[in-house]
Amino acid sequence: MRRAIAIALTATLLAGCASADKQQATTKKTSATTSAMAGMNMAGSAVPTVNGVKPVAIRTLATAYWQDMEIQAQTMTPVSFVVFTGDGKQRLFKPPRNASFHLMVMLTDRHTHFQIPYASVWATITSSAGKVVYNDQQWPMISEYMGTHYGNNVPHLAPGSYTLKLLISPPVSARHLEYAHIWQRQHAVIEHFTWKPAT
Repeated sequence: MRRAIAIALTATLLAGCASADKQQATTKKTSATTSAMAGMNMAGSAVPTVNGVKPVAIRTLATAYWQDMEIQAQTMTPVSFVVFTGDGKQRLFKPPRNASFHLMVMLTDRHTHFQIPYASVWATITSSAGKVVYNDQQWPMISEYMGTHYGNNVPHLAPGSYTLKLLISPPVSARHLEYAHIWQRQHAVIEHFTWKPAT
């Protein structure tokens, strides 16, 4: 019974966070400390765990702009996802043991407010000591709550300060003429954030 309540609570919180985050205003640059459901009374001091995964509140790590493209990096609870290989098969990716969060990168057209598909995103996270702790592609993703984005699970991070580097490659697609002269080269975004895991 307690497990069922925890699962239902987690699903509700994630859905609520996703919906609320779409409404929040963005700023030019955000440096955030990420904590799992900080300050919320969740039937005790411990954050509930579902299948070994602790809920992580959706937080914005950074927001940057490039030729009227808004680039926003956010965190949420580590999740399983499937990748279709193009031959009718799919591959299931599960979060690594003790994964810290699911990193989502939103690319949004500031004029139309539509999310931008067909690009590619590579993310690198470096510790304050200069050690690379994460270096991987962000999968192009679709989600009921977050829409089109680029995401992947990030393995365990110790508490501390980190540097996030995003390498955005141009969208590979046919374009109407109004988009013929923008987003034609790779663009790097470098931001800093502080990670505080759930307790």
